[in-house]
Amino acid sequence: MKTKNGKVYIVGAGPGDPELISVKALKTLKKADCVLYDFLSSPALLKHVKKGAKKICVGKTDGLHLKEQDEINTLLYENSCRYRYVVRLKGGDPFVFSRGFEEARYLSEKGVKFEVIPGITSAIAGPESFGIPLTVKNKIQYFAVLTGRKEDPGAEIDAPDCPTLVYLMGVANIRNIVKALRKSGRPDATPCAFIERATTKLARIVKATIGTIVKETANQQVKPPAVLIVGEVVNYAKT
Repeated sequence: MKTKNGKVYIVGAGPGDPELISVKALKTLKKADCVLYDFLSSPALLKHVKKGAKKICVGKTDGLHLKEQDEINTLLYENSCRYRYVVRLKGGDPFVFSRGFEEARYLSEKGVKFEVIPGITSAIAGPESFGIPLTVKNKIQYFAVLTGRKEDPGAEIDAPDCPTLVYLMGVANIRNIVKALRKSGRPDATPCAFIERATTKLARIVKATIGTIVKETANQQVKPPAVLIVGEVVNYAKT
């Protein structure tokens, strides 16, 4: 298939703090002729877009889509035919519990040139921003990043045998996550914490245990976007 003249850059905007976008991503954003952006990419980043560039909000965040994925794919293709540089700006990292890979595959099938520019995922930035290490030398050697939401409401949440678990998109499904954690054999006293709006001025941490996190989520009115960390590493969190 003939390659189109335009090129699409699938860019990770980082976890929320606009200063955490990479130098390469920011340089690419500044030269963009057209930007398709999500709610989770910091609005401050759009200030770097050059005057006259087309900006399209495709509005993807946890549980809310202004445009469905098929529409976004079509918009990327159509604008790549009109503009030289098109940026798809996505919160966090574009390939970590995001649909950047689907967008890349679609563009490839259409013969459109594309490049992926990684971003910092909230799965790592969230815990670290509150002093929580996901690994500890000679003590905690590995961690797992999981989705807290399944397409099938009846599907079980994963809770693998791992010292540290990080759940994205888990606020609305916290009861099922706790059910999975208990089923995996973890005691109710296991520390856990939600980090809400990580790396932004509105960031906060809500600490609890497996036995109390459902109640604390409700009492503290935790809202997405929020990252859930489960494991002894939560004890290292700064207060």
